[in-house]
Amino acid sequence: MKILVPVDGSPFTKRMLAYLAAHDEWLGEAHQYTLLHVTPAVPPRAAAVLDKAVLQAHYAEESEKVFKPIRSFFGKQKLKADFVAKVGPAADTIATAATKGKFDLLMMGSHGHGLLGSLVLGSVTTRVMAQCEVPVLVIR
Repeated sequence: MKILVPVDGSPFTKRMLAYLAAHDEWLGEAHQYTLLHVTPAVPPRAAAVLDKAVLQAHYAEESEKVFKPIRSFFGKQKLKADFVAKVGPAADTIATAATKGKFDLLMMGSHGHGLLGSLVLGSVTTRVMAQCEVPVLVIR
């Protein structure tokens, strides 16, 4: 199964990874994992005054901060994974990547707000589920 796993380095990402490790059906070579980190874009006016190389380095550093412990986790579990960094609005970028990448499943952590919390606070997970054509497994 081809699985897209959006990660942001939050406690909810850690909880999702713990779920993954605790369930043998997700481990092994039967699954192909792609870890996706989406960095919000620097506002256009600020980006216009920055050197392009500096801006790209910033995006790469932000993603690597998130990926470093996850690479270690996947190494300990003896799981292979691809690590992809993108820039843009999180929900849109995740949903587009899942659909265009022809993934079988999108597995993501969520903070677990109730219905009222999602209405008031908004949620990347809620927006991804609304936009995505790929089945989404939400780990709370």
